[in-house]
Amino acid sequence: MKLLRHIFLLVLISLTSCEEEIDLDLNTADPKLVVEASINYYPDPNVTDFPKIKLSLTAPYFDTNILPVSTAEVTITDEQGNSYPFIHSENGLYFGDFEPQPNTDYTLEIIYENELYTATNQLVSAVPLEFVEQRNDAGFSGEDIELKVFFSDPAGEDNFYFFEGKSEKGNIYDALTDEFFDGNLIFGYYLVEDIEPNDVVTFNLYGINEQNYNYLFTLIQQGDAPAGPFETQPATVRGNITNQTNPDNFPLGYFRISEAFSFYYTVQ
Repeated sequence: MKLLRHIFLLVLISLTSCEEEIDLDLNTADPKLVVEASINYYPDPNVTDFPKIKLSLTAPYFDTNILPVSTAEVTITDEQGNSYPFIHSENGLYFGDFEPQPNTDYTLEIIYENELYTATNQLVSAVPLEFVEQRNDAGFSGEDIELKVFFSDPAGEDNFYFFEGKSEKGNIYDALTDEFFDGNLIFGYYLVEDIEPNDVVTFNLYGINEQNYNYLFTLIQQGDAPAGPFETQPATVRGNITNQTNPDNFPLGYFRISEAFSFYYTVQ
């Protein structure tokens, strides 16, 4: 018995003595401004969505805290020179009183740390979401619920859309183009785990231009790719906002102005 105790102690000592704390010397970079400037216009008078812009800073890889920016000056100016200020509320959110009009250029201006960031865009139209088809035998198991929400694409023009499907069980995002479906029905696809009858799913469709489509499509593809702290990280996705003061210090994010439509569906 004493021999067994001695052997156990030797094994325990050898295991603990092999532990060594390793400090990873990870590369760091100066924080960059992150801009989420999605201005949504809902033709439905029953939908209220106050124009808002969110500003934050990038953080090191292992830092999960979002660093909000509360000291910037934010305005949107139309081509006639009318200026619409956005006022900081909390957590980097800036709200404004602004209703975009079609065929009008709008320029976003952000002054932060004595540098000027700008982007110009127009309101892009969308179409209403019409109906949902539900399947109860989808997925690898053949037992998952799949939803497709359809809309009619206008014929004879290039159209791009940003699609959202949201519920308490999970969110789906997609960037869509009518390149192969011009003038036909197009659908947004929603399939998440554990969705079940009586769950409510909110579908949103936003009109976007080709530049926003390319940005969002690339961003969504990278977000779906597997990654870890020791794998090669996806490339930086540049948006449509530029730093006029110091071009090398480019921001992350985008500026879009979208007509938007929503559709609410209760799973059967």
